Amino acid sequence: MPYGWEGEKVRLVPLEKARHFDNCVRWLNDPQVTAWTLVGDSPLTGIMEEEFFERVCRQNDSDIVFAIETLTEEDHIGISGLHQVSFRNGSAITGTLIGRPSLWRRGLGSDSIAIRSRYAFEVLGLRLLLTEVIDGNTGSLRALSNNGYREVGRIPQRYWKRGAYRDSVQMILDRATWRAANPT
Repeated sequence: MPYGWEGEKVRLVPLEKARHFDNCVRWLNDPQVTAWTLVGDSPLTGIMEEEFFERVCRQNDSDIVFAIETLTEEDHIGISGLHQVSFRNGSAITGTLIGRPSLWRRGLGSDSIAIRSRYAFEVLGLRLLLTEVIDGNTGSLRALSNNGYREVGRIPQRYWKRGAYRDSVQMILDRATWRAANPT
């Protein structure tokens, strides 16, 4: 029986080691998947990923990470998270990864961002979501923009990625902007 937070195309479910671990290790070691991400330039061992899973799968106040599954087949296709959650400041840093290139450009990442934003604002009561994207990651920039995120700055040549220094695009989504686009 399906559970989790549903959108139009995907659902976000709690990240579980038994169900999601192997896919995450495979995706984070796939150069095509990590070509424009903030991770993936060094080989990721199972031990390293186990440390991440152990941290985020335990109840904690600073990281909430979901597995992204398709609605129809409950097929694990990615992860989406809220990191460095600060209830005092009402903010979190966000990130999403669709691990199957064959599913890119189908709106699945955008739908997962919409669900995660709804969860952050309506359930957690946050007021501000921040994210960082490497310039050139057109899919992520488009999915974030489609969900109301706006660019607020750039850090020139912040990251060395695939043979060149790349700019970091800083983006935010505030609750007022989100609410205006998503009236109840």
